[in-house]
Amino acid sequence: MVAPRFDPPGLAKKDSTAKMEALFNSHLGPGHTALLLLCVLIALGFEFVNGFHDTANAVATVIYTNALRPTTAVVLSGVCNFLGVFLGGIAVAMGIMKLLPVELLVEQGAGAGLAMVFALLLSAILWNLATWYKGIPSSSSHTLIGAIIGVGLGNSLRPGHTFGVGVNWDKARDVGAALLFSPIFGFLAAAGLLLLMKRYTRLKGLLIAPPKDTAPPPGTRALLIGTCSAVSFAHGSNDGQKGVGLMMLILMGLLPAQFALNIHADRATIARSASAAQALEATVTAHADASARAEADRAVVQLRAVRTLLHDRASTQAVPPGERFHVRQAILLADKSVDRLVKSGGLGLTPSEAVALRRERSELRAMTDYAPRWVLVAIALALGVGTMVGWKRIVVTVGEKIGSSHLTYAQGASAELVAASTIGLSALAGLPVSTTHVLSSGVAGTMVANGSTLQRSTVRNILLAWGLTLPATITLSAVLFLLFRLVLA
Repeated sequence: MVAPRFDPPGLAKKDSTAKMEALFNSHLGPGHTALLLLCVLIALGFEFVNGFHDTANAVATVIYTNALRPTTAVVLSGVCNFLGVFLGGIAVAMGIMKLLPVELLVEQGAGAGLAMVFALLLSAILWNLATWYKGIPSSSSHTLIGAIIGVGLGNSLRPGHTFGVGVNWDKARDVGAALLFSPIFGFLAAAGLLLLMKRYTRLKGLLIAPPKDTAPPPGTRALLIGTCSAVSFAHGSNDGQKGVGLMMLILMGLLPAQFALNIHADRATIARSASAAQALEATVTAHADASARAEADRAVVQLRAVRTLLHDRASTQAVPPGERFHVRQAILLADKSVDRLVKSGGLGLTPSEAVALRRERSELRAMTDYAPRWVLVAIALALGVGTMVGWKRIVVTVGEKIGSSHLTYAQGASAELVAASTIGLSALAGLPVSTTHVLSSGVAGTMVANGSTLQRSTVRNILLAWGLTLPATITLSAVLFLLFRLVLA
């Protein structure tokens, strides 16, 4: 296989490179610095709203089964959310960031970055607050993803751009599929689990409405508290990571030289990335079939570019500020080409070779897939504190307005077990799913399985919010981006 000549993206275009170099080698002025701080505060505000908007779903079952008092439940949920952000990895955060190719905005300067940040933050927060005020369990995941896509589409409407370019549609399809099918799975799985419990449990007390103001038996109470904790932890590991991705998108869009790469990466980390690029190049060269030759050639070129850019670097700080975003681009483009080869079946790897390739891809992205500890702390605190505030509206909807009968112990446990496992597995896979939709659909599934009728008005409102969230936030975010772009040009 003969690889064509490599022209790094952005580097081949002198005008684009000049803009990026000017941005990387300059500092934000006092006004933009103040705006950056405002953006960070708004991002934390989004996660705070996410806390009381989404996590209320997790505590509804323990409150309505009298397993915990409301204050105790929300404090426990807040702590578990905090831990979930720290221990849940950053795969979801990286997935959120890949929805929008940041370089399209970075090339245009700090004004575009600020417009991007304000548009997606304000549109997401406004929609979340509107649905919270109405007591509708809407999805913060849908909201944030719609806002990001809206920014990309808004940017593509500007003169000299092609409509639709600026959104990673491959990643958007993966995310969309996860958001679409996870509530359907939650409904069916929770209903099935409840039916199994009704058929095989000997503890018939699990299947009746809990007596008013009476705590459940110790074993049942422990189960319900455990499932509430699991859902809250899973929420932190999934939705909390969306906040991490949002924060990194802000920092990378406005301060690319400082955040495009892990500034603390040492020689060993850089060497592992370079070695992974070499191993991936060898795998692609050896295994690519004729039908995938063009993509394989592209991957080889990009992997060699990564090796060249990382050659003999003692640390990230040894990479000139003006080159750091180019290094990030080269790594992510190389990984994307390898991913396309894998998905198309053009490599024909054995199971053991596929495992090795996934490991090498992870090593390749060691410098780009990261989040500073202070970002994790800030997001975890915002989410945890938000959980303890404003939860009541959504709790009432989940506990009283989805079905026509009171939640039983078995229904609460079934819905939360399914929600925790679905959200947790999705976090491991790097797919953002909606805690709100998985859990509320699980509650609806248990109501149907228990022979209870669903309250049509509530179900209609939830479905309307589910259907309108993406188009509403995409439109709002696109409009706000174009307006802010005019002001901040």
